[in-house]
Amino acid sequence: MKHLRAKKPLSLLMEEMKGENRLRRVLGPVQLTSLGIGCIIGTGIFVLTGIAAHDKAGPALIVSFLVAGLACIFSALCYAEFASLAPVAGSAYTYAYATLGELFAWIIGWDLVLEYTVASATVAHGWSHYFQNFIGIFRLKIPEALSRAPFDFSPELGRLVSTGTVMDVPAIVITAAITIILVIGIKESASFNTAMVVVKVAVVLFVIVVGAFYVNPDNWSPFAPFGFSGISFFGKTLIGPAGLGGEPLGMMAGAGMIFFAYIGFDSVSTHAEEARNPQRDVPIGIIASLVICTILYIAVSAILTGMVPYDQINIDAPVAEAFRAVGLPWAQFIISLGAMAGITSVLLVLMLSQPRVFLAMARDGMVPSGVFGAVHPRYRTPWKSTILTGGVVALLAAFIPLRVLAELVNIGTLLAFLIVCAAVLIMRKTDPDAPRPFRCPWVPWVPFAGIATCLLLMFSLPTENWLRLLVWLLIGFVIYVSYGRHRSILAQHRARAAALPPQKTPPLK
Repeated sequence: MKHLRAKKPLSLLMEEMKGENRLRRVLGPVQLTSLGIGCIIGTGIFVLTGIAAHDKAGPALIVSFLVAGLACIFSALCYAEFASLAPVAGSAYTYAYATLGELFAWIIGWDLVLEYTVASATVAHGWSHYFQNFIGIFRLKIPEALSRAPFDFSPELGRLVSTGTVMDVPAIVITAAITIILVIGIKESASFNTAMVVVKVAVVLFVIVVGAFYVNPDNWSPFAPFGFSGISFFGKTLIGPAGLGGEPLGMMAGAGMIFFAYIGFDSVSTHAEEARNPQRDVPIGIIASLVICTILYIAVSAILTGMVPYDQINIDAPVAEAFRAVGLPWAQFIISLGAMAGITSVLLVLMLSQPRVFLAMARDGMVPSGVFGAVHPRYRTPWKSTILTGGVVALLAAFIPLRVLAELVNIGTLLAFLIVCAAVLIMRKTDPDAPRPFRCPWVPWVPFAGIATCLLLMFSLPTENWLRLLVWLLIGFVIYVSYGRHRSILAQHRARAAALPPQKTPPLK
């Protein structure tokens, strides 16, 4: 247990930044904020709004976004403190290693692998739906067998059903294209992302301004058809109604699902090693991107549920189909194009973040450095792990349905946020004098609030998500015990120290 609780000193973290195997510092506050917005606005606003409103919350989705955003603000302030304290790659994994010890670091690192990989596959699904919607405007169509995953979850039946298809080919194609861009370099990736962000923010503003003229207030009644609750404990609904499969329904259940829409601000912290002035720029990027996106989310969810009755919202392409339903088919072209641009940037940032977590774990010896720690000599990117990530994401996107992926990634993300909030409290006690260019305000109340809201949203998710998370963490624990525990840098330091002969004490005179 002593070895499992071993912590990585901040001085060692900073020492690693002096080596040659490090990333290039090229990102400023605008680019970091753009990366955050690029990752946040996408599948959450263009796809998951439809599922959450239709299946979980109805028009009360507006409040769901507010609750989920509040939970994220607490966590974002904690992330910002750590990002300024330890401006290196790895995000929550690095923070946990410095505060909670090696075992917790591995748990959170393995959890981040789940978050970013599964989130990327979910986003690739969303891109595929909008791409097919877009080409449908020109009367083109992907063959049915290659248009989506071979099975899906049916809320009406409460189980998985066959779709009669083979795989989702568009999702594979976009994943491969993004992988190539990411291998080329961070500066090129950031520039591509910025262009995509400009397009999609313009489209979101278009949706808000134009859609406001077609809002029917009657569609907001009843405002909360499933209630304002939807709180469950390990899948058993405690407060509020339950679906046919036993899953909770209501505003809180909607917040638990659309929490996925906020994934992105934490990815800014994974790029701290590539920021020009990380102590200042990373906190700005985290907080600015979260605040901007929360405002846009609330506005879009109000417009969407006002334009179309919640039970008639199209799940695959809700925003574009809402404009078609009110007699604006020409707007469908603009929205689908903007959605594809927006979702592309989300996929880019998520797949950009995953290899940086692997890089931090490889530096610590927790995963093989030959693959996950390899930095391309020309492009200065973790190219091997980027290609590996792209392959896994393509497989998941091709065969696993959207509903299953979205709920799975939420619980993993909430666990990561919870641990970061707890780590801030611990670090304030164990190392109070460490330089903190940005300090989380109102400690301990903000971290406590972050922990409480994350737990509440985790309990609002269906029980199968807890089971999937448990299985994933058990797999990770087996890998840690069989590989990481023996090969970590700290373990090697301990072994070398134990091999040294004991120092002889001079005899007393």
